[in-house]
Amino acid sequence: MKTDRELQKDVMDELKWEPSIINETKIGVAVKDGIVTLSGSVDNYMEKLNAERAAARVLGVKAVVNETNVKLPGSFECSDEDLAQVAVKALESNVSIPKDRIKVLVQNGMVTLRGEVDWWYQKEEAESIVCCLRGVMAVINEIKVKPSVKPQDVKSKIEGALQRNAMLDARRIKVETAGSKVILSGSVSSRSEKDQARRAAWVAPGVTQVEDNLAVTFV
Repeated sequence: MKTDRELQKDVMDELKWEPSIINETKIGVAVKDGIVTLSGSVDNYMEKLNAERAAARVLGVKAVVNETNVKLPGSFECSDEDLAQVAVKALESNVSIPKDRIKVLVQNGMVTLRGEVDWWYQKEEAESIVCCLRGVMAVINEIKVKPSVKPQDVKSKIEGALQRNAMLDARRIKVETAGSKVILSGSVSSRSEKDQARRAAWVAPGVTQVEDNLAVTFV
């Protein structure tokens, strides 16, 4: 098992390797008991998210706390009104997003998404569209999933998806359902595997909530 100092070096190397991070020296990395805390500043919101993802995929990382601040360069600043208009148009132009079912609120560069969709991937897609817009400081996704289908065979569909995923050992993951809620338990060997398992649960039809009780055990 890696020491905290080894993990810190690996995370710093991964941040340097990630091409979407403009200047990794502006991001501070602290590690305690396998939990990584990122601090400092980044130039845009996508860079903040990508820094978190880069840290999370390092072998040995149990969790990531992202305390980086977004400090937009002057060329990236825009008014809340302009940002709201751009966000609405971007959502409307995406065929995956149900038209007129998502509301956009913007305050000081912070974008809040509200409304209802039928699938989790639509909620996720809406957030990913807004995250990369110029002027975004943060995104709060309050979109609710209201499925039009009943999750009658959700358990078997998720188990099948886990078995097909080359990154996962499905034998170590237990899937339970309670209505439209999915409960994952068992263990995985990395944070990336944990994310893969959770995503497999979310994309199943009819799922509105995922309780992730998976433990990360490093071999």
